[in-house]
Amino acid sequence: MQLALKNPILFFDIESTGLNVASDRIIELSIVKVKPDGTREVKTRRLNPTIPISPEAQKVHGISDEDVKDCPTFKMIAKSLAKWMEGCDFAGYNSNKFDIPMLAEEFLRVGVDFDFRKRNLVDVQNIFHKMEQRTLSAAYKFYCDKDLENAHSAEGDTMATLEVLEAQLDRYPNDLKNDIVFLSEFSSRSRMVDYAGRIALNDKDEPVFNFGKHKGKTVKEVLDKEPSYYDWIMKGDFTLDTKNVLTNLRIKFTH
Repeated sequence: MQLALKNPILFFDIESTGLNVASDRIIELSIVKVKPDGTREVKTRRLNPTIPISPEAQKVHGISDEDVKDCPTFKMIAKSLAKWMEGCDFAGYNSNKFDIPMLAEEFLRVGVDFDFRKRNLVDVQNIFHKMEQRTLSAAYKFYCDKDLENAHSAEGDTMATLEVLEAQLDRYPNDLKNDIVFLSEFSSRSRMVDYAGRIALNDKDEPVFNFGKHKGKTVKEVLDKEPSYYDWIMKGDFTLDTKNVLTNLRIKFTH
């Protein structure tokens, strides 16, 4: 089933130096832009992360430091990439948990303003897990009846994700609406305030910490009783986005 779109949607996948959103970097980015008329545009770009690729990551995607040493840095393409992505919604596989936070962090790091919170974010993995509980390769086999070749290459995974979502719409016509807003809400992990999921909304729509010793406690309560917790987070290995969100909440609660 072809996607019913009001805005262009970008299916994307990244490969990185590692899995730490706060400290690792993107080394390959592949995007399929699907327009409302059904036409597609594919962009795949390798990037110099300016830091070493971890051996564990290289075993997964097969990209070495030597492969990317002459590639542009993210900073060099950030402004043009942000402009190309304007007005688009986003989709990926495990993208709400990893790819979106990683890409958002890269933009913040180089000072380019791009707010993913204003866009619809469809996570095909979350739809799959809610319906069938499998992995991308299994999802591709299950929905598309094909073996996933070139797994863990950004472009291969991106194209597979697009095909899986189209097949999901065909398989679950009574459960899934061919509407990006619906799919974005359906595939969300939970009501996270920051991309990394360190701060969430409780059933009263109050921001609460979603990790550590204060998990489940409201941000306001913790900051009121233990102001040093803010300083600990600001100095810790947390994403720039998480720090920005917490700072904004702190300003809000003190006014």
